[in-house]
Amino acid sequence: MMNLLSLLLVTIVAIVYSWTIYNVPVLIVGVRSCLRDRGEKKAHERSKVPRKKLPSYSIIIPVKNEEVVIHRLLRALLRQNYPREKVEIIIVEDGSTDGTLRICKKFACGSQVKLLHGGNSLGKPSALNRASGMCSGDIIAVFDADSIPERDVLLNAAKYFCDGSTVALQGRTLTVNSEVNMLTKFVSHEESLWYEGYLRGRDALDLFVHLRGSCQFVRRDVLESVGGWSEKHLSEDFEMSARLTERGFRIRYAPDVKSWQESPQSLSQMFRQRIRWFRGTMEVALSYGRLMRKLSFKTFDAEVTLLAPFVLILSLLSYIVAPLAIHYMDGSTVLAITMVGWALLTASIMAGAMSLLYVAKPKRIRDLLWIPFIYAYWTFHVFLATWALICIIFKVSNAWRKTPKTGAVTVSHSFVQAVDNQGD
Repeated sequence: MMNLLSLLLVTIVAIVYSWTIYNVPVLIVGVRSCLRDRGEKKAHERSKVPRKKLPSYSIIIPVKNEEVVIHRLLRALLRQNYPREKVEIIIVEDGSTDGTLRICKKFACGSQVKLLHGGNSLGKPSALNRASGMCSGDIIAVFDADSIPERDVLLNAAKYFCDGSTVALQGRTLTVNSEVNMLTKFVSHEESLWYEGYLRGRDALDLFVHLRGSCQFVRRDVLESVGGWSEKHLSEDFEMSARLTERGFRIRYAPDVKSWQESPQSLSQMFRQRIRWFRGTMEVALSYGRLMRKLSFKTFDAEVTLLAPFVLILSLLSYIVAPLAIHYMDGSTVLAITMVGWALLTASIMAGAMSLLYVAKPKRIRDLLWIPFIYAYWTFHVFLATWALICIIFKVSNAWRKTPKTGAVTVSHSFVQAVDNQGD
């Protein structure tokens, strides 16, 4: 018992901190790239694409009970700084019980917006596949109903696809309701760090960049060749990313392709959303262990990324094993191992918090007050990941459930305010 507990504790600590240390260079590269671009007056500026070479877009919008937000997205898309003849918008309305269908029909009067409704899609992946058969554009874009893409989102995305090696693109999403409460503030900071730290770092190092479900773009011919979106996984975006990576395709992150969207405003909303994310990611990880058969830096990084929820669970397990080990083993040895592990954990969380402040914009001194709460936020996610694993083990229904939207807007962005204030 003594040797087993000792081995278990050391193994857990080694895995958790090997994973953490592995990601540190990625974060450093991402933050440095972000800061470097902010110091340049022409950050992200690329040569203009001639009008004749601009790709055509098919934009898919899955909607269900989205009457408070759908008008904003449709107005934003219809005001894009992009040739109208090169853009088609396909709305997949899935049996809404509010005024969503009425609003969608109003926008679908013209030829640019098409409306599919009356079906019974089993969640977002099913809706995406239903619409993809109607798409004629070179690039298929996906936006969630609460999104508000900035005016140049399509034009900026087109510049990346001039590189023939790019088959998919993930834009940056920002929180439109960040000032509602403490939770939305946390999520907005978290999103900034995730996009401008980790995804930017992975893109700069040519590692695994994964799609995030909204403000994402995929070449239509490639999407057709891989068979569309998986309807068996809760995280269809992660699954698609793993499948494209397995086949050697390149996914890019585009920090200048920006869209705003809502963050959960209550713990219950976050609980449902993050359980779906964690469970979906773990299911993809269990399905794509075969990525290691084609070992490369990118496939290895994909596996490391997919293991993130399991690492969170292991960190919780270390708290359980440590007291048992102290009881059965030499207390000073276990205490030393445990204290080193917890010290590293605290240091990594604080480092992440400081990195967050670097990528957050605008920078405010009062944001330093949020740092101590990062630990509690991280602990909450540890328990969410653990609950998601329990759901997998006991085969709890994994029906796709959307996160309710409120339509709250707290940012002062002029374009966002313009499309929000007009109503439906």
